[in-house]
Amino acid sequence: MRKDARRRGSVALIALGAGVALAATAFVPANAATDESVVTYEEDTSVITNPARGFYAHTETHSRADGSGWTPLDGAALTALRDEGISQILRVVYLERYVDADLDQAVLDAVDADLATARAAGISVILRFAYVQGGDWPYSPPYGDATPERVRAHIAQLTPVLRDNADVIAVMQQGFVGLWGEGYYTDHFVADPANPGVVTDADWAERTSVVDALLEALPESRMVQVRTMLSKQEAFDRPSGVEGALTDDEGFDGSDVARVGHHNDCFLASPDDYGTFLTDPLSLDQDYLAQETRYVPMGGETCAVNPPRSEWESASSEMARYHFSYLNRDYNRDVLGSWGQDNLDEVARRLGYRFVLESSRVTGGDDPSISIDLRNGGWASPYNPRPVTVVLEGDDQTITVALPQDARTWAPGEEVTLDVPLEGVPDGEYRVHLALPAPEATVAADPRYAIRTANLGTWEAETGWNDLGRTLEVGTAAVEPSPTPTVTAEPTAEPTTEPTAAPATQPTATPSVSATAAASTGRGTGGQRLATTGSDAPIAAGLVSAGLLLAGAGALLLHRRRRATR
Repeated sequence: MRKDARRRGSVALIALGAGVALAATAFVPANAATDESVVTYEEDTSVITNPARGFYAHTETHSRADGSGWTPLDGAALTALRDEGISQILRVVYLERYVDADLDQAVLDAVDADLATARAAGISVILRFAYVQGGDWPYSPPYGDATPERVRAHIAQLTPVLRDNADVIAVMQQGFVGLWGEGYYTDHFVADPANPGVVTDADWAERTSVVDALLEALPESRMVQVRTMLSKQEAFDRPSGVEGALTDDEGFDGSDVARVGHHNDCFLASPDDYGTFLTDPLSLDQDYLAQETRYVPMGGETCAVNPPRSEWESASSEMARYHFSYLNRDYNRDVLGSWGQDNLDEVARRLGYRFVLESSRVTGGDDPSISIDLRNGGWASPYNPRPVTVVLEGDDQTITVALPQDARTWAPGEEVTLDVPLEGVPDGEYRVHLALPAPEATVAADPRYAIRTANLGTWEAETGWNDLGRTLEVGTAAVEPSPTPTVTAEPTAEPTTEPTAAPATQPTATPSVSATAAASTGRGTGGQRLATTGSDAPIAAGLVSAGLLLAGAGALLLHRRRRATR
């Protein structure tokens, strides 16, 4: 009953003559000696909505002295953003009324409620706290930010809220210091507020104490961004240039230095981006940032028209070089508008990671195996932990294979091959999926926080799995596919109901297999499915199953082939 319902909902067969045309796949007949079959996948060239990447929407709220200004996040507005393809917001929380006082429970509850609203809407949050906005230029002291002691006390009070909601915090910006929390116009973190460009060693120590407090407040899985490269170099006593940047060994190792990234909120505005790049020559900071951002988050916003640097050719080159994961969609509109809609679409596609399935190879029977080829066509890799799993969906049980890999290591421009022997998988027939769920238990089963590959016909919106379009029989002699007739699939509508929970497992030191009972009723197809059927499906004369997909647990071999061009 389950198989019949799924088949009717996902596959439409149309005889088109000799040869097989699979929607989004090309099927290659098996080698009779090895019984290996290959399926290739077609890239979806549209913008893919994925967590913690892409354009963001700016939001802010205030706690003014008179009690006004607090505007909670609106769940309906956030849902509308997701419908537009926006998966993340910048949330700036201004704490004006607390500049000389402890935080009270009301504001802590309000921040907690905001993050809960984001979670319910499937939105990730770039989070920043500050005490004061700038008004009209020129700016002069007193500016209105808090003392270092007050800042550290507030971070300590916020710690439980930050830890409880780390699942939806994509990254936290240092904030707190100066106007807008950008570290420059400040009453307390420079020796002379009237000369904010002069920062003494003692001032740097106070600024570093804020970074240290935030790293302590957040779980190890989350990073902090600073506004200038010099801020990180001073915090960790490292020079600029490639020499001072993170090494391959340090990247993603969980140390404090590996957990501090960068944001540039005057991107492209001047030769030094209004004091973002501070070295002489500027190339030292530029080389430093290009190396650092292979492993830490980078994003920001444009703030001034500055041709030719702010024009598309330069802008796209720099976003690629500095591995941009996000950009403000609203500011500066004159800069963004100069790029043209086609190029803005290109930015939306390539900000952050973009994983594209290329092919899969399987061998069935008593010694099954699976190999998956994919590439990262984005400008960056994920910067938060991201487990890699293979989900084998049978009629009576679902097997989740946790691979000892982290998708953060799939660098931009890189091709990756996952080879997974499937020893220990119980005999049976399985549909095979690649799943990249969020690691946090609170959102691991939420498909809105899972990673979708940029392919046609593979995404299951109800589960958050990427369907490889293969059916595998384990424990029986593999059936050699016959020459290929033509099959196409009709797209099915995206589900409108609440997503169903999907099993998700974090990577372990070695691959592991877990099994859960399969649902007693069939689930929806959740979008376009590949035009393949189970091996038990009688399709028509001359047709056999579209392939046998392997699944299971065992040692994973990861091969990377760096592309000739990045």
